[in-house]
Parts: sequence; C-alpha cells; structure tokens
Amino acid sequence: MNLLLDTHVWIWSLLSPEKIAARTRKRLVAEDTQLWLSPISAWEALMLVERGRIEVEGDGPEWVDAAWKAGPYREAGLTYEVATASRRIAVPVRDPADRFLVATASVYGCTFATADSRLQNIPGVSVLKA
Repeated sequence: MNLLLDTHVWIWSLLSPEKIAARTRKRLVAEDTQLWLSPISAWEALMLVERGRIEVEGDGPEWVDAAWKAGPYREAGLTYEVATASRRIAVPVRDPADRFLVATASVYGCTFATADSRLQNIPGVSVLKA
C-alpha cells in the first residue's frame, strides 16, 4: 500500500504514536507499505515549531531534516499536476496545505492517512482513518 501521511499523522508517528489508531500504526510499519510525504508537510511542521504548537529537540529545520531522514519515506513532490488537482478536487476545507495534501494523494495514487474527519470522505480519494 502506498500511504501519504497527513502532516499530523507524520508528526504523531514520531512524537506521540499513541494518538494514532492501533490498526493504522500497524499499517505504518507493515512490510508492504510505502510511506510517502509531501514537502507541504515539512513546511507545515516548520510552521508548527515556529508558532510553538509542537516542541522538538533543536531548531525546526534541523528537526524536520532529521525526521524526514528517520523513516523510509518517499517524496511526493509538489508538481504542476498536484497544483491543478488541488483546485479540481472538491476539498471541504479552505486550508491550502490540506488541499495540496489531498491532491497529492490523488495524483500519486496513494491512500491518504489522516485523522481529520473533514478529509475522510472526499470522492475519489482513498483514506485510511488515523
């Protein structure tokens, strides 16, 4: 399974794995799972550190770099196709980061792992509830 992690799922997997449903935690470490991250998640994590919404060791850029390298993550790049899909897919939130993440999952053919109930029923987007 190709699994694109929502930013909070990525951060929780590193800092608070108990916040993730048990079946989703198992899926994150399953041999047949490829974990994908968007650069949008790195940007969101940096913003959360800067705003004091999450506490990490060291400074934000160092932590994000180490966190990115810590797992066997594949990068789901922000492409022209992702940008256009972010406006074509009916995402029920205004947050541009969420729109880009949903579009990224769609374009890359990934299941989107999220705990955000607003993003769990978008037509045409496969979701794993975290």
